[in-house]
Amino acid sequence: MANVEHRGPGNALGAGASGTPEGRIGAVRVALWLIAAVLAVRQAAVVLRTPKGERLIDWETWVGPNGVLHVNGSLYDADKFTGTPFAGLVLKPFARVAEDALGWAWTFGTLGLVVVLGLVAARALPQPVSRRTSLLAAPLAISLLMLSLPVRNTLHLGQTSIIPVLLVLLGCFAVRGERASGILIGLAAALQPTVLLFAPLLWFTGRKKAALSTGATFAAATAIAWAAMPHDSWTYWIHHLAGAGLGANPDANANQSLHGALLRLGLQGPLEIGLFLGLGAGVAFLGLRRAVRYARDGQLLLAVALTGCVAIAVSPTSWQHQLLWLLLAVVGRVGKRASDRYVWPIAVVLVMTLPSKMMLPNMSVLEPLRDNVVLLAALASALIVPFLSRTAPEYQRPIPTSYADPVPARWKWVPLFPFWRRVLTRPNLLLELLLIRVGYSAYQQTRLAATGGTISGGRERAETHGEQIHSIEQFLHIDIEHWFNQLTARTPWMESFFNFYYTSFHFVVPLSVLAILYLRRPAQYRWARSALGFATLLALIGFWGYPLAPPRLMEDLNFIDTIHGVQDFSQPDYGTLTKLTNQYAAMPSLHFGWSLWCGLTIAILAPKWWMKALGLLHPFFTVCAIVGTGNHWILDAVGGAAVVGAGFGLTYLLQGPRVKHVLKVGTGLKPAMAGLPAEPPGAPDDPSDKPKDVLSKDAPGKDVLREPEDVLSTSEDVLGTPEGVLSTPEDGLSTPKDAKGDRTPS
Repeated sequence: MANVEHRGPGNALGAGASGTPEGRIGAVRVALWLIAAVLAVRQAAVVLRTPKGERLIDWETWVGPNGVLHVNGSLYDADKFTGTPFAGLVLKPFARVAEDALGWAWTFGTLGLVVVLGLVAARALPQPVSRRTSLLAAPLAISLLMLSLPVRNTLHLGQTSIIPVLLVLLGCFAVRGERASGILIGLAAALQPTVLLFAPLLWFTGRKKAALSTGATFAAATAIAWAAMPHDSWTYWIHHLAGAGLGANPDANANQSLHGALLRLGLQGPLEIGLFLGLGAGVAFLGLRRAVRYARDGQLLLAVALTGCVAIAVSPTSWQHQLLWLLLAVVGRVGKRASDRYVWPIAVVLVMTLPSKMMLPNMSVLEPLRDNVVLLAALASALIVPFLSRTAPEYQRPIPTSYADPVPARWKWVPLFPFWRRVLTRPNLLLELLLIRVGYSAYQQTRLAATGGTISGGRERAETHGEQIHSIEQFLHIDIEHWFNQLTARTPWMESFFNFYYTSFHFVVPLSVLAILYLRRPAQYRWARSALGFATLLALIGFWGYPLAPPRLMEDLNFIDTIHGVQDFSQPDYGTLTKLTNQYAAMPSLHFGWSLWCGLTIAILAPKWWMKALGLLHPFFTVCAIVGTGNHWILDAVGGAAVVGAGFGLTYLLQGPRVKHVLKVGTGLKPAMAGLPAEPPGAPDDPSDKPKDVLSKDAPGKDVLREPEDVLSTSEDVLGTPEGVLSTPEDGLSTPKDAKGDRTPS
């Protein structure tokens, strides 16, 4: 298993003008390095500004004044130290260092290790890679590492979990000689025993000396620790079976191992141990076999990541700071189509950077999945995900995304971002569902955070804004809320109807419209979804900047809350659910905004007049419901209409005019448009081959069918066809070597 060949980044970056591909690559590279620097500074600031006792918790537990490394007894008496005896032996000298200086040194030292780890990972990408990839991979890798939960957790706790990962990468990709490589990996195994799984990987890929060196180094380090601390070594290796059961709450959600998952499922005793050993052996066998295959294929970094994912699963305890191996799996390429290359890397990045509750809804039936989301991702990576072989033709040249010609706009400067080219095919469903879930969860969190101090000290501000809105409406003679609210409360059928409409249709209708567009009108789906996303983002800004009490929470105006019942205004949290949600996010009204988006989308795209009319009834009933139930002012609906209009406007400005014609489902495209090889020059035109559902420029003024590009899409001449996060395919900027070793344009 020889180290991969590395290619330098080249020196022509600064030569191109800003409008050339090289100039744009340079700008993106500078931006990524700035982002990485900002993230590093922010992570250090967050740790160092945290009060003592709340930061470097594990480190203080070890080396603090009363830390376990100071005491003469066993390291494992207090159940706070879960590392190997060799790790305790290495860390003991640090206990004599000044506590304050050590906190700063440890924080910045950890950040330095993260930077080195990112640089090594970027240099270890499977070859060949384009010059664009070699320039952008390092800052992107460092940024992702800084954002990942394992690194953030390591910085907060003061853990050493980055060191084993870095030692393995250095042993596989940086040092020369198999013995030196094995020594580094053996030291990593002495700190984290499951790293011994890399010994079979080395052995079966031809590096037997490195495998033997790994085992010998691990045995020597363990023997030294045993001689120095025999009681602790007996406790760790024999009594606790290589650390199993050490630490508090092995069944906690933070333990993302098979052992932790089985405990969370309620299994205990011999049955749980037997299942863990059996499942662990199966995962180790199948995962290492796949890792060996990808290593022989020339994808050593992917093989290292898969072996690390196996280590996550089979370790008795895999705490959050020990899960960094999974992030390395983004280098694997999945999917034959360019549009599918986003799914795996984005899923991994989301799992590794966001809490599990943002991945899946808070439903009891989904608890087993949500509580084990990292473990499941690691198992999928090690056993299931069909990573492409480098010999597959789609590895370097995936089936390209089908684009159409730009739709002419009224102004020459529209679209502002022409690289968001319009895609003919629908986006990947799994990716859409994942992003919709994450986006809505972020919306919930932001809306709740926008409450700020509203409940405790900002209630007066929200009510003051309510008085302002009410005064403006009185001046404009549109203050009909109280009359209509009283009418609704006095009329049983109106109250029942509007209560049901308010609580039921807010989510059902927008999701239904998105689903129908995705299935029936893929050419229009991205356009409509982008407009809805922009409108929601603008609404969040409104919630944050202008907290507003709805009519039902205005004590002196005598509104009736037809949904929640009578409010106790003497309580600080008198508004129902004010402790759980931001009840003062009234301006703008997204109830009306989303309904208006639905109505406009249906009115624009529906083929029948009665469908258009039915779609426009939805915002009408919604505005009646939000006013009749006392949940919004009339001007809140005006604000909702404003953000929806701005959402459509931003979509137009950034992406250009929407598609005027639709792609019918069930019909095909020409091979060239579908990303397949085009007909050879001079081939006769068969009229039967012409697509019946795609309008070409056969008639004046008719443009080829277009679909707005996904927000995640990037300029192909800047970042290339979507390949993942740390890997980009060869393209026109690639410079393969010719027979003489020179680089010529491909």
